[in-house]
Amino acid sequence: MGDSKKKFGLFSIILLGMNAIIGSGIFLLPGRAFTITGTSSLFAYLFITLLAGSMALCFAEVGGLFRSNGGAYIYAKEAFGNFVGFEVGVMKYIVQIIAWAAMAVGFVTALSAVVPAAAQGPLRTAMIIFVVGGLTVVNILGVDPTKYVNNIATVGKLVPLILFISIGIFFIKGDNFKPIVPEGITTGKFAEAAILIFYAFTGFESIATASEDMQNSKKNLPIAIAVVIGCVSLIYFLIQFVSIGILGSGLSGTETPVVDAMSATALGAAGGLIVSVGTLVSIGGINVAASFLSPRGCLALADRGMLPPVVGKKTEKGVPIVAILITAALVIPVALSGSFTQLAAISVISRFTQYIPTCLSVIVFRKRGMESTFRLPFGYTIPIVATIVSFWLLFNSDTKKLLIGLGAMLIIVPLYFAMKKYNEKHGYEFKAAE
Repeated sequence: MGDSKKKFGLFSIILLGMNAIIGSGIFLLPGRAFTITGTSSLFAYLFITLLAGSMALCFAEVGGLFRSNGGAYIYAKEAFGNFVGFEVGVMKYIVQIIAWAAMAVGFVTALSAVVPAAAQGPLRTAMIIFVVGGLTVVNILGVDPTKYVNNIATVGKLVPLILFISIGIFFIKGDNFKPIVPEGITTGKFAEAAILIFYAFTGFESIATASEDMQNSKKNLPIAIAVVIGCVSLIYFLIQFVSIGILGSGLSGTETPVVDAMSATALGAAGGLIVSVGTLVSIGGINVAASFLSPRGCLALADRGMLPPVVGKKTEKGVPIVAILITAALVIPVALSGSFTQLAAISVISRFTQYIPTCLSVIVFRKRGMESTFRLPFGYTIPIVATIVSFWLLFNSDTKKLLIGLGAMLIIVPLYFAMKKYNEKHGYEFKAAE
């Protein structure tokens, strides 16, 4: 009974899931999505809602099979062997690096709405280095800031979004939605917008990883996933809908769409400032979480025998100092290399190296007769459809971003054999899941 009280209830897991998903994407991407597909970007949001929901359910089923931490790496390794598991594990860490870089750039981009000089030049570079470097120092000192900023960040991200929808809906102009399907919309453009929008949904996989700490997970987990994806998608759709309704063609190309749209309401500059502050609090909180979790991704690789043990070295306070320094050294140049939308798109493309193997692992584990705490309905339909749609998105994505996003998989191949030889020489091994 005591253990049950310590576990997450349904409401807690729903809040955890919403906090994991809602982040920088919805504050900064509506403008770019509109630039690509116009009003049809609304259909792209609905499309991605179905895909993210399907993938989240796949994570829910395989997440109920293992107690070990590691998520997609564990599922891939146990389903397809050490090599695939190694690829997915290292790619997962690479995604964490790109994602934190995107969030650091996102913070500076949001700051530019208040301090225009932060949009480019030396100040932009200095701010990115300050964000990543400052949080790295905090982590090295052994401070766990995530528990202090989590609630603040959650409120900071939800209040301005709900306020924007509540007020902005009264300033919508119907003509701004014409035409519903603009001329020149191609399959490739729709896929490009969908991939970009998908960035705002990433984080859904974290819902399933809490299944072991959840009360009555077999019953509550699918309910939580449905509620979280439903609520998030509704908020996202309304944000895009209101932004288009207020700004119309003016939404195209804006770096801070929600701020600009809010500024065009009766609240004027004050409304824009409220959203700007909320955006900074939200993205700042996400950066804090990323600064704490990303090095742990590197640490997990060392703990699993996928990187040399020295990478897992900790201080007397238990701080993984080597992993923290390695992560910061990789994040800063990545953040300085591109814009928020570019890094967001590359991050999404790279994430499919986790999502596709996880969807396919559902089929493998079922054929082995493994029983999860949660079982997907409709047989193999959901994992198969999710896999096919994922490949379709990748096939229609920008070639350059695809090569960057997935090219790392080829670089990882010699690293796998080098680590395999290293482990054999020193008597180590790739650890199994539980």
